[in-house]
Amino acid sequence: MFPPLLSSAFRPFYFLGTLYAPLLAAVWLGAFLGVWEVPSVGTPLRLWHGHEMLFGFAAAIIVGIVLTALPSWAGTEEIQGGRLTLLVVLWLAGRVAFWAAPWLPAMAPALVDVLLFPAVFLMVAPQLARASNRLYLLLLPILLALTAANLAYHYGILAANTAFAGQGLRGAIYAIIVLYVLKGGVLTPIFTGNALREKGRGEQAPFNVELEMLAVGIVLLLAALDLAAAPSPWIGLAALACAVVHGARTARWKGWRLHDVPLVFVMHLGFAWLVFAFALKAAAELTGIVPEAAWVHAFTVGSLGLMMLGLMTRVSLRHTGRPLVVPGAMRFAYWMMFAAALLRLAATVHGLGNWAVALATVLWGLTFLIYFILFGAALLRPSLPRGAPERLV
Repeated sequence: MFPPLLSSAFRPFYFLGTLYAPLLAAVWLGAFLGVWEVPSVGTPLRLWHGHEMLFGFAAAIIVGIVLTALPSWAGTEEIQGGRLTLLVVLWLAGRVAFWAAPWLPAMAPALVDVLLFPAVFLMVAPQLARASNRLYLLLLPILLALTAANLAYHYGILAANTAFAGQGLRGAIYAIIVLYVLKGGVLTPIFTGNALREKGRGEQAPFNVELEMLAVGIVLLLAALDLAAAPSPWIGLAALACAVVHGARTARWKGWRLHDVPLVFVMHLGFAWLVFAFALKAAAELTGIVPEAAWVHAFTVGSLGLMMLGLMTRVSLRHTGRPLVVPGAMRFAYWMMFAAALLRLAATVHGLGNWAVALATVLWGLTFLIYFILFGAALLRPSLPRGAPERLV
């Protein structure tokens, strides 16, 4: 038997990720406001911030979500015990190396930081090769893409080529979007269908293979054009196509019928922000009426933030033996994340000033702190027996 913390991937990675989020937000905000400097070895603050948001915080939550879902959905073996410990150590080592970069040999942070996703790849690849549903093999190129994006970032930093490092971070964003579209596009309609039937409000939207393939393909096209620095009209039209296709895809799920089911509705809000992010990207490239960075904040704060909170809540409740009842404080955290996204977007588009960026950052960090306060202790303890729920404040 393994200790509870090492019995499933969501436990250590949610624990560490949500503990890291408010710390990262506070350190970045202080540096942004000029209170202190981050240990960046001359790396621009926006790149330092972008890397740790993606390969530090987001990587922890993504690994926790994916490795917890695979045994249930793909029938793979649970990653736990010694193998899970190795992944946790690699994540922690990457964070230590990144923060200690000024005192380490130049190559050391890169060599340590890039190990997590290859290790996940090596652990899950043999299992997915044996899975009956071959679609789960699509996870493997995404893991490789995240590894390549992190390598590109570190190469850019070592070569003093900040543009190349920025492209590495952009590549990571697109890899996460593809994973979001694939995984979220399976879980959201299924959970929606279950809730619709339970409420007597309809049935799950039938699976449309052609639309699902188009939804992934059009994102890959946008990523290829954007990363290759294609002409702005091409990128803009691809982004507009993404907004239309994903808008139609999301509308089919009828999420508005479940406005009173927070665990499901928050996922639909996440997809609504994804559609909005594509629309902002199209507007930036085709007209220039909004800054190009607006779509990144719409996705990373609004879309990704809400989907993470929703899935983390569901997994933490279900996999620790608790009923799927969202604590009131967690519902408040969902709306705080929504507000943080709106405020961060307004700060980018309308130039509201540092106060708006600071407030959005504080709200973002507090949402994960709320999760940690509510669920942190449960992640460290054994799961409750079914039928013997423990109340969460």
